[in-house]
Amino acid sequence: QVQLVESGGGLVQAGGSLRLSCAASGRTYDMYIMGWFRQPPGKERESVAAISWSGANTWYATSVKGRFTISRDNAKNTVHLQMNSLKAEDTAVYYCAADRSDSDNYYTTRAENYGYWGQGTQVTVSS
Repeated sequence: QVQLVESGGGLVQAGGSLRLSCAASGRTYDMYIMGWFRQPPGKERESVAAISWSGANTWYATSVKGRFTISRDNAKNTVHLQMNSLKAEDTAVYYCAADRSDSDNYYTTRAENYGYWGQGTQVTVSS
């Protein structure tokens, strides 16, 4: 079992930055893929970014490419999402997700492939 706790959300003006963190605890010695998802108000959950265990492979949704950066520190069991040039449409609850992987270069953007989820952190961007 793995427990995930997100932090770093808050209220920011458009054009500003936030850095989300996700701390993992529990059975963290296995290889895990990590992803960030978000659910805007009244909308479906969507994938934002994903990263392989090694960190060598990453993926970003088109809407955030060039503005968001996902990274991980396996020694500290953390994954981060640096969000720059924030827009009002980035307002959402952001969730960290993880799942075991047998490959250090694999990742997925499909929510159904993630078995572990954090509780979410609210990001509100004012225009």
